[in-house]
Amino acid sequence: MSASQPGAPVEIEWGNQRIEVADALRGLPDASAVDDRHALVKAGLDSPLASLPEDSWHALARAVVTPATAALQLSSSHDAQSSLLLEESVDGALLRSLHSRIWLYEIFPGIQPRTAQELLGTEDPLVEGVAEDGRPQAVLRYRYKSLKHLKDHVWQTISVTQARNSYAESILARRVTRALIVHPVIYEFEDGTEPVHALVARDGITRLASAWRVLAGHDGGPDGAADLAASVLTATLATGAGGVAKPLTQRMALARELRRKGLREEFQQKVVRPQDSEEFLKAVQIGQSYTLPAHVAVGVLPNGGTSLDARDVFDDALHSVLASIHVEFKAWDDAAKHVEVASRALKHVVLSRQDEGLTAVYELAVGRRTPAQTPEVYGDPAVPPTGLWRAVRLLHTLTRPTISDALRNRAKAIKGDRRMTDKGYAALLGPVVDQPWRATKEAAAAQARNAWSNGGVLFKEVLKDGWSPVVTGDFTTLVEPALGGDQDARMTLALAGGTALIADKLLTRNVGSAQGTVRAPGKVPVRSDVHKVVEGLAKEGNALGLWTLALAAQRFQDEGLPRNASQQEGLPATTGYGHYAVDLDAEDRILRNDGEPVPLLEWDVVAAAHPDRVKPLSEEGDGDDADGGDGAGHAGEEGATEEERPTEDEGDIPVGQQIAALRKDLRIALDRAKAYVGGLNALAGQVSFPPLYGEKETWTGMREAALTVFNSLENHKPEDRTESE
Repeated sequence: MSASQPGAPVEIEWGNQRIEVADALRGLPDASAVDDRHALVKAGLDSPLASLPEDSWHALARAVVTPATAALQLSSSHDAQSSLLLEESVDGALLRSLHSRIWLYEIFPGIQPRTAQELLGTEDPLVEGVAEDGRPQAVLRYRYKSLKHLKDHVWQTISVTQARNSYAESILARRVTRALIVHPVIYEFEDGTEPVHALVARDGITRLASAWRVLAGHDGGPDGAADLAASVLTATLATGAGGVAKPLTQRMALARELRRKGLREEFQQKVVRPQDSEEFLKAVQIGQSYTLPAHVAVGVLPNGGTSLDARDVFDDALHSVLASIHVEFKAWDDAAKHVEVASRALKHVVLSRQDEGLTAVYELAVGRRTPAQTPEVYGDPAVPPTGLWRAVRLLHTLTRPTISDALRNRAKAIKGDRRMTDKGYAALLGPVVDQPWRATKEAAAAQARNAWSNGGVLFKEVLKDGWSPVVTGDFTTLVEPALGGDQDARMTLALAGGTALIADKLLTRNVGSAQGTVRAPGKVPVRSDVHKVVEGLAKEGNALGLWTLALAAQRFQDEGLPRNASQQEGLPATTGYGHYAVDLDAEDRILRNDGEPVPLLEWDVVAAAHPDRVKPLSEEGDGDDADGGDGAGHAGEEGATEEERPTEDEGDIPVGQQIAALRKDLRIALDRAKAYVGGLNALAGQVSFPPLYGEKETWTGMREAALTVFNSLENHKPEDRTESE
């Protein structure tokens, strides 16, 4: 069968729902002919409008389902006026692409912009452009440490993409209908492994990952899709003994081709089975994901408006396309959008100011250098190698007027905006600042991003020239000079303390519902923008505010949230460090109530920033009755079922012994569960996505099971019998 054959609509089961497949295929396309692939390579090399090396043409020829139609697009395109190629004019270049269907097994996932704001376990590859004789090529180099690094990155990209968003149900019903943006890639490896030529998806990665999810099946979840994709895409045929050794690119391509052939045979066997069978469901999964539509970039022509080096033109043009799709039209979430815009704007500004030594700052800002390298980046060994000091130095650098003006102008051009306010600029810097603690303070990430969008720490005095950060290992030593009129000390405390308070959820974008008349968790005495609160705290002569900033910065830790940041329903947090309310008369500056330190609340922060707007409060309602209570103890009390009950066959065993045996088993299971939770928590700080306990459905099931156990334990709490009789 040489072409896909449509069929009648059918209904299938997918998880706990039924999906109508509008057009279930009854046949799949054959493998392409060798002569057609060779003709495509020749047409590409002869085309005056394309710019790819020969190995990339071979990768493209292997990937397209019908090389003959792709070759026709190239051979008929002798000049721009008669071209059948798709053309898109973007900032700095003209991109040319051909349209074709691509085998699923031939498209590698690229770097996922949707998760650029996350801290993930496997680092992204280094990306470099390619130029030949001063002309940009429509191909990029992705440099990995090893082939295993590539496989791990493929797994991570598919898994986290599916955990964040999935179109699996839509693809099952209608297949992928909107074209992916794809381009050739050269995978290079630092361990000496020979390069590999392939195609990589630059836009449509969620569609690609969802197609793998469809093929893998519902029950496997995101990880099952990732397992399948990583094993298929990086499979390699062994070198035959005594035979001519084929290049690694060919051995990997042959391995994928053999697997695709096997998949087609499986489809042919199962598509004839009854429609309510598992075999037919598998045939539908194969048919709906077997090929995908794609626009494959084959040429790039720089225009006179770019100042980029020829090697950087193609990558920047792709970023421009992505921005036009996801920033202006079908937007990513705000954090991903801000990361994309900020990193691209930074790259442009750095490349245009290489003589100012900003390359290392750019690498620090986008995560290519660690916080521990901050002293090296700024040429000052006295700078503490911490995430907070990374934030302070980057914020100072990126808010200098000459730099911030250039960044704002570039960001406006990327977003298509006519103006950018200080709040808009702060929103761009937020995901840059929080990179070191993105995973460990994930529970506060949404509130922190909102706070940066509300101005962050960027008030007018911070944005002006004429001050420099004061390097110190103890922020409290800056309070005295700050009170004495030292602007450098005050602004350093504003950046460090303000960033710490935002990251630790003690300074948020408060709304009307947050305003209250009593000091309490989650309440504020007056409404105020975040940057106005930081400005008030850092105001000259405000001792309470400056001490609040200094102590918050000094106590701040990258590794997790403080105890008083926990506002979640259920038991109060008992681990982590703490921030405490300030008492200017106490030797250690800690406010105490009956000898116990009083936890710092957002109320205290706002009150310290606006002492003229807040009346002095009594110690009544100091927040010890924080929200939470026993709310977690009510779920699942009615209708709970026990999966393991003693049966009638156990009637010979006394009930007391049955209880003792089950109690022992429960204790062992709980100890094991506790160990699992400890292991997960130990790994949690290394990544910020996907969620530690899986998708919502998985998390809900585990939570309900845990609450059932917790409620039963609470309901059968033994009496305290410690008194002597």
